[in-house]
Amino acid sequence: MERRTHLHHHRYQQEQQQQQQQQQMSSVNVDTADRFPQWSFQETKEFLMIRAELDRSFMETKRNKLLWEVISTKLKEKGFNRSAEQCKCKWKNLVTRYKGCETMEPEAMKQQFPFYNELQAIFAARMQRMLWAEAEGAASGSKKKSGRLSSDDEEDEDSEGEKMSRSRKKKAKSGSTSTGGVTPGSSSRDTNIGVFKELLEDFMRQLLQMEMQWRDASEAREAERTRKEMEWRQEMQALENERLTMERRWREREEQRRIMEEVRAEKRDALMTELLNQLRKDDVD
Repeated sequence: MERRTHLHHHRYQQEQQQQQQQQQMSSVNVDTADRFPQWSFQETKEFLMIRAELDRSFMETKRNKLLWEVISTKLKEKGFNRSAEQCKCKWKNLVTRYKGCETMEPEAMKQQFPFYNELQAIFAARMQRMLWAEAEGAASGSKKKSGRLSSDDEEDEDSEGEKMSRSRKKKAKSGSTSTGGVTPGSSSRDTNIGVFKELLEDFMRQLLQMEMQWRDASEAREAERTRKEMEWRQEMQALENERLTMERRWREREEQRRIMEEVRAEKRDALMTELLNQLRKDDVD
């Protein structure tokens, strides 16, 4: 008896613990949903527009906490309540998804990540600023850095163009050291200008290649849409022709039926007239 009572008590404690765990999990889920609501499409578009405007400041500032506060304030002015930390996390997630889409086809890329063009525009503008800064540094003969990432959260944001520029700068430095130490000022400037031109040509080549891919994909979609539209028009024309044929046949049948009715009516009238005349003759006789 005591053992049975002990078992019941143990089961009751286990049920109580499971209920408490479920309540804690549900409260955690509710709190998380309240603290981190889903980003809408329009909210993300506004966020990327603001982030693009402040990208130069992010590149020039070591501490960018105040910049995320500025973005949060501007979003609140547009009706979106987001904290600076949420904006920072959203930017990291977008950059990660952008990097994952670089090897995809244009059509699949737009389906998986609809903000690819916005991120590409930000990084393209950043790369252009870096190239112009390198050109100015080469013209003045200084070794000033053309661009850097501002903080720990920016270290993962390098685009393919930035990686290429760093690799080419390393090659240029190794080439200059292997040729025998310091070169004259004029030759170093010529070398820097040549490296800058090569970087700019590679960057423009990548942009042209992406534009060609996008144009080919657009033309393919337009051709597919035109083909489907032509098929639809042909089907509609066939249905219209079938409807007109059926209507013409119905009108012909109706005309034949009307003629037959008129013939029957004439025969009936003639027969009735003949019967009446016969009756009149019989009455006269």
